[in-house]
Amino acid sequence: MEILIDFPGGARVDAHIRDHIVQTDQPRSGGGTDSAPSPFELFLASIGTCAGIYVLGFCRQRNLPAEGIRILQRNHPNPNSGLIDRIELEIQVPPAFPKQYHSALIRSAELCKVKKTLENPPQFEIAVQETKAE
Repeated sequence: MEILIDFPGGARVDAHIRDHIVQTDQPRSGGGTDSAPSPFELFLASIGTCAGIYVLGFCRQRNLPAEGIRILQRNHPNPNSGLIDRIELEIQVPPAFPKQYHSALIRSAELCKVKKTLENPPQFEIAVQETKAE
């Protein structure tokens, strides 16, 4: 799987994934125009949205209503490094959601591929390649 990253102007950095463009920008305080989430915000959002896909899949497989279910993600940074030390995912369900499925929702969210990748981080290889002049 390849993702092409380009620089459309200002502090924007876009990712081209299949037929989609994921736009990022920096907040005004970081020199951007705040026209899109920052790359780090997108990274963090990928955790909650990935967990959400698994929660939604669980509900769909069992014909349980997903309406009214939300996930509140709290990111706790280390005050010294600024890196995230702890992430909380709170699955919020409406009162009518069957209580016997609460722990199963947690188990479903724990299957998130983004979470599993963070728990077993990949190796990074960064190189520079000159492109041919057009």
